[in-house]
Amino acid sequence: QVQLVESGGDLVQAGGSLSLSCASSGRTFRNSAMAWFRQVPGKERMLIASITRGGTSTYEADSVKGRFTISRDNTKNLLYLQMNSLKPEDTAVYYCAAAADPYSDYRRSRSYAYWGQGTQVTVSS
Repeated sequence: QVQLVESGGDLVQAGGSLSLSCASSGRTFRNSAMAWFRQVPGKERMLIASITRGGTSTYEADSVKGRFTISRDNTKNLLYLQMNSLKPEDTAVYYCAAAADPYSDYRRSRSYAYWGQGTQVTVSS
């Protein structure tokens, strides 16, 4: 089993920056691809960024490419999401997720089976 706890969500003005963190426990962190999803009310949870087990490759959705950066520290069991140039449409609950299988495709939403409780990010215009 995996426990994931996100932190760092906040209210920020458009154009500002925010950094999210996700602490993992209960399973070997370095064996799992990791991802950040976000969800707004009435819509599906959407994969916005993911990273391979070793951190050598990343994926970013078009909506955040060039503004958001995913990274991880396998020595500390931490996942990060640096968010710059924030827009009101980035407002959502952000979830950390871990892949179910060490060989999962890190770019596919269906690879992720473990979830944190979410952290709210609100961007004001």
